[in-house]
Amino acid sequence: MTTTTQAATTGTTQTQRYRTGSSGRIDRARTLRFTFDGIGYTGHPGDTLASALLANGVHLVARSFKYHRPRGILTAGPEEPNALVTVIRDAARTTPNQRATVVELYDGLDAHSQNRWPSLALDIGAVNDRLAPLFPAGFYYKTFMGPKALPRDWAWKRLFEPAIRRAAGLGKAPVAADPDTYAARFAHVDVLVVGAGPAGLAAALVAAEAGARVMLADEQSEMGGSLLSETIATIEGRPALAWITETLAALCRHNDRVTLLPRTTAFGIYPDRLVGLAERLSDHLAQPEPDLPRERLWHVRAREIVIAAGAIERPQVFPGNDRPGVMLAGAVFTYAERWGVRAGSRVVVACASDTGYRAALALKRAGADILRILDRRADGGGPLMEEARSDGIAIDTGALVVGTEGRTRISRVATGRIDSARNTTTSGDKLNCDLLAMSGGWTPSVHLYSQARGKLAWDADVGALLPTGDVAGVRLAGACRGVSAL
Repeated sequence: MTTTTQAATTGTTQTQRYRTGSSGRIDRARTLRFTFDGIGYTGHPGDTLASALLANGVHLVARSFKYHRPRGILTAGPEEPNALVTVIRDAARTTPNQRATVVELYDGLDAHSQNRWPSLALDIGAVNDRLAPLFPAGFYYKTFMGPKALPRDWAWKRLFEPAIRRAAGLGKAPVAADPDTYAARFAHVDVLVVGAGPAGLAAALVAAEAGARVMLADEQSEMGGSLLSETIATIEGRPALAWITETLAALCRHNDRVTLLPRTTAFGIYPDRLVGLAERLSDHLAQPEPDLPRERLWHVRAREIVIAAGAIERPQVFPGNDRPGVMLAGAVFTYAERWGVRAGSRVVVACASDTGYRAALALKRAGADILRILDRRADGGGPLMEEARSDGIAIDTGALVVGTEGRTRISRVATGRIDSARNTTTSGDKLNCDLLAMSGGWTPSVHLYSQARGKLAWDADVGALLPTGDVAGVRLAGACRGVSAL
């Protein structure tokens, strides 16, 4: 059933026409109303702002920093580089530069795009894109000096710098005083686990059952990591989602020794295993309690730290890979399976890993037309490739994307073929589409490990830098150490 809402400012009806029929972990029984740039839309509890916008067919959400090129949603997580928005509660509670992919939807949410004028679709600053040859990096260092007759730096401070900042800025910070309160806590634990995916949950459970004091922190609103998007995978013979429920229930039975912290980001490891955590307490609530702090800063001293931070999907590099409608294949899969959103109707998949096949199969189940899978690998994938082929999806191995077309959303993909013998690329045909899902493989998330002074080494088989071993008191588990299988 399609959910509709009346847009207050335009009188038009916005529909969730890209919402799938039944999949996802959202609460379809309840409807949430929100606005983006003054236009009303609807979503459901469990949505992020990004998933709700995609469900309503909105791909253009931002403009690039300098040239004001159109930007869309690229990822489904905190690594999002493009979809930065401003969330407004009131004049004092205005938060710029929020990633739409991690902003939890609540009833009445008011979000706005940034860095554009007079509107997102028609941005005067986009003239910079046409004049790009005149604006190389650092061109203004000696250009805006001003006449010598004026006082030193007068022209720069009064004319040029304000104009440049207005044209090449991000969101605007509020000028009213912050009325919220912020808390801080100190804690000592035996084991701190960072990341509540399959590896983190398993590590926390083993430590808890061994009698340790355990703290488990994860930046998502619910724990489970990549398993929240799994509909087929099993762990110990049980469906992945059932395993999450049972594991969390087991951890809660040790609640005198186990602390679970969702919506919590580990931002630093310091000497003697001191870890900084930032816990978000009220930003996801439509009407926060007046006495509830907005955030809590944790100073955690741990005997042992287990990093289970997962991996980040790599994009592919080709001309026009930054257009709205070009998304990571893993994100496309996540939107389809976790949030019940079909990110496009006519889809091309470009991949160098099996993630592309998973995305294609998920979108096909959601009703999309998969035009072609372009696999850079000469031999293609394994069982997933055969499953896609038996499902009627066209597959072209040794192929890649050499360019895209479209202004505010992708409209066409130019394909090419890899000539291994000559180490060159030959042109192919063009495919009309509204979504390009790309995957260049996965890079382990080793930020905290590196901050703990861990060393990295290149692994040719994985195609990424991997940890060389555990640091004293710091261990790694799962995809962040290069282990991708459950």
